[in-house]
Amino acid sequence: DLSEEYLKYQKGILAPKTYLTYAYRINIINQHLGHVKLQHINVKVLESFYNYLRSEYVTKKEKKISPTTVQSYYAIINNMLVQAVRWDYISNNPNEKIAKPKREVRKQLDEAYDYHEKRLTELRKKSYDSYVYKDELTKKLTNDKLNVFEKTQTWCRKVVSNTPGFFERFGHKTVVNTVDLPKNSKNLFFSLPNKKGFNSIVSSLVSIFIGILIGFIFMIVSIVFNSSANPFQGIGYVFAGPFGGSNVAYELGNMLFYAVPLIFTGLSVGIAYKTGLFNIGAPGQFLMGTMGALLVALNINTTGNRFAGVMVWILALIVAIVFALIWAFIPGFLKAQFGINEVIICIMTNWIAANLFSWVFGSLESLHNSEVGKGGFLIKTGETGNFTPSWGLGSLFGSGSYSSYLDISIFFAIIIAILLWVFMNKTTLGYSLKACGYNRNAAKYAGINEKLNILIAMGIAGALAGLGGAFYYLNPGIEMKYNTSSSLPNYGFNGIPAALLANSNPVGIIFTALFIRYIDAGSLNLNNAGYNQNIGSIIIAIIIYLAGFSRFFNEKITLIKKKVTVRKENTKLEMEALSLPSTSKGGK
Repeated sequence: DLSEEYLKYQKGILAPKTYLTYAYRINIINQHLGHVKLQHINVKVLESFYNYLRSEYVTKKEKKISPTTVQSYYAIINNMLVQAVRWDYISNNPNEKIAKPKREVRKQLDEAYDYHEKRLTELRKKSYDSYVYKDELTKKLTNDKLNVFEKTQTWCRKVVSNTPGFFERFGHKTVVNTVDLPKNSKNLFFSLPNKKGFNSIVSSLVSIFIGILIGFIFMIVSIVFNSSANPFQGIGYVFAGPFGGSNVAYELGNMLFYAVPLIFTGLSVGIAYKTGLFNIGAPGQFLMGTMGALLVALNINTTGNRFAGVMVWILALIVAIVFALIWAFIPGFLKAQFGINEVIICIMTNWIAANLFSWVFGSLESLHNSEVGKGGFLIKTGETGNFTPSWGLGSLFGSGSYSSYLDISIFFAIIIAILLWVFMNKTTLGYSLKACGYNRNAAKYAGINEKLNILIAMGIAGALAGLGGAFYYLNPGIEMKYNTSSSLPNYGFNGIPAALLANSNPVGIIFTALFIRYIDAGSLNLNNAGYNQNIGSIIIAIIIYLAGFSRFFNEKITLIKKKVTVRKENTKLEMEALSLPSTSKGGK
């Protein structure tokens, strides 16, 4: 009871990461002291727990926890008991009678001095420049064998720069910048860039490369059945994308437009995945958003009044968000309240949405397109005047009298993706959503309402997918086939690889969606190389399949880079320390 009350008290005080650390360690404390009544906590009980931490408790790496960590447990227990005294739960704090655990740094510092005195003496005998010692020192202090040393800048500066006479004792001049330590570095020596994002990009590129390679092999093999086909010209068209056709501006504009719904469905899948959910219900949410938007846009005629048309267009977007959000709440609610797998529910809601869409618009005959050859289609938003403004983009990315479909929806997609990145990485709510994705049980223990977060994540995901459908079908040139009972929109499913290739990064999803549409645009020109344009679909399908292995590639790339870097740096530093001739810098 005290631990729960203490965590609630600290929730608004501590930073989110610190709060999670407190929650985790209090959980460990409760496992061993939770059965003891607060009034029975005494010095003997506490010392027994601290001794247990020092001697018995091991981490996942099978190493005893450091004295620093024991000191952290001591501080947490002490703070809890101090609050218990303030709240009149107990009369005194027994933890104050126990000496604070020490970090035992003195012995480690002596060992470091002994080693570096010996190493500097060897360098001096060989007349090496003292600056060479910078690499030696960096190597040794970051070596796994010296991980017991405190990884703080204070300790490093004490050893290297701030210890009077450290270098002079060995016949060297003082080298102030022997190791350049940034003041606010979070690492041992250098503020290294975050390589996680770089590795994710590399793993995605590996998936793309393998997909294109397999597609090229397929082109070569197909020569057996079609001798006129040219695989090199075909793969050239694939790489050229929209730039391989005769109407470059027109095809480029359409590529950007068709990427918009893919960006939104990718964001829908990505934010759910960051929260630990697999939103395979994006096709159904896409349809519900489309239904809400078209029910407004096609039933209100504002032809001739552009201002009213824009107002109705905005209303259509709002209704699309509401429809899709409510539809996504269904699997979110069942997952949060009853723990039912969201994948199963989403698959069911997808087909319910498809049949509901067909039933609603099938009964509204006034919205059916009566033109010859247009059976089964709805009228376009251009006929009612409630369409997405283009701001001249269609003509700019056009060819002669033909205008592309491009409109301002591309700007909305990019802006929303950037705002979503800020939301997930720079806000408390975004952090709590990601915390649920990392470890739902730990987040729950830390005081985060995981059920509410599931509903929020699914609601946002549904709204994004609905916006994708709304922006796509509110374009004045796009027509909707209302009989969807036997099929689901591809955009909903293609959002999954767009999210996986970008590692669910909202900004990265912009580029992966554009890439998928780029390959698709290139496949339109494959007929010129003697191939069916479905070859492009095969390449995209392979890349989509490999996108599921992007995390596997990411882990392998990280492991390989780590091994190569360690081997390379060790070899380089050994050669410098043992073979470099002296230079004119520093003392000799």
